Amino acid sequence: MENIVVKNQEVVISVNQLLGQWQGHRRLTRRVIEAFPEDKLFNYSIGGMRTFSALVMEMIEIAYPGVQGLIDGNWKDEVKEQPKTKEELLHLWDVLTERIDRLWPLIPIERFQTVEAAFGMYEDALYSTVLYFIDNEIHHRGQGYVYLRSLGIEPPAFYER
Repeated sequence: MENIVVKNQEVVISVNQLLGQWQGHRRLTRRVIEAFPEDKLFNYSIGGMRTFSALVMEMIEIAYPGVQGLIDGNWKDEVKEQPKTKEELLHLWDVLTERIDRLWPLIPIERFQTVEAAFGMYEDALYSTVLYFIDNEIHHRGQGYVYLRSLGIEPPAFYER
C-alpha cells in the first residue's frame, strides 16, 4: 500500500509500519497462548477475570470484523469457529493473521482519517480504532502474563515482537 501525501499533515508512521506494529504484537500474543498449558488456557482465572482463552477470543472477535470494517464500514463479519483446544485456538489466530495481511492493502488510505463508529459504538478516527485494537490486545496479554506467572511459567519477553 502506498502512502499518499496530504497537504499540511505530518506523517509519523506509515500504514505498513502500523500493520507491522500490530502484527508484531500479534506474534507476541501467539507466543503467550503457546506458553499456556491447555487445561489452564480454558479453565484458569484469578480474581474473577475471564480465562485467557476468553480474552483471546475477544481479541479475535474485534480484529476479525475490524479489518473488514476498516475497508468498507462493514463491522458485522463474525467469527464462525469457537475453539475448544489450544491447537484450534492457535489455528484460528493464524487464520486471522493471514486475513489481516490479505485485507490490509485493501483499506483505502483516506479511511484511516475517517471518523466512524466502529461496531456502531466507538466513534473515532479509524487510525485510532486500529490503535485501540492494539491497546486491547496489550491489555489482555498483560492479564495472560499474570496468569502465567501465577502458574510458575515465565512468559515471553514483552519486547520480543
